[in-house]
Amino acid sequence: MTAPYKIPISVLVVIHTPDLQVLLLERADHPGYWQSVTGSQNPGETLRDTAIREVEEETGLDASQFVLTDRNRQNVYEIYPEWRRRYAPGVTHNTEHVWSLTLPAPMPIKLAEREHLGCAWYPYREAAQRCFSPSNAQAILMLPTWSASSQ
Repeated sequence: MTAPYKIPISVLVVIHTPDLQVLLLERADHPGYWQSVTGSQNPGETLRDTAIREVEEETGLDASQFVLTDRNRQNVYEIYPEWRRRYAPGVTHNTEHVWSLTLPAPMPIKLAEREHLGCAWYPYREAAQRCFSPSNAQAILMLPTWSASSQ
């Protein structure tokens, strides 16, 4: 039996510390491509549920134990042609919902080996420069604004 097609709705979860250290993960299917936690929504899930599940799957962290914030930002982008086979025929765009997860300090990460080769914590500007995704980089660069507004 073939797996169902992915829903073209996803979350981007920027994991960071109060002093704006940002966790990046290196994709296993594209060495050198660094990103925050991302993943598609499953049928019946809320976006919050998706964010919590993806953080757990990709890092081993329980996002419900920390400050998980919906940043009320959506990015619509074209799905890379090489990944379109995962979606129903004719689906070319995805809507990504941006979240942040604040941890008290950098924490050990348990990678999903099939998804990621490595992880590292970087100061937010350096993390943004390392991201292959422009929307991911933009979300990271918003961290100082988000941190200031939540104080």
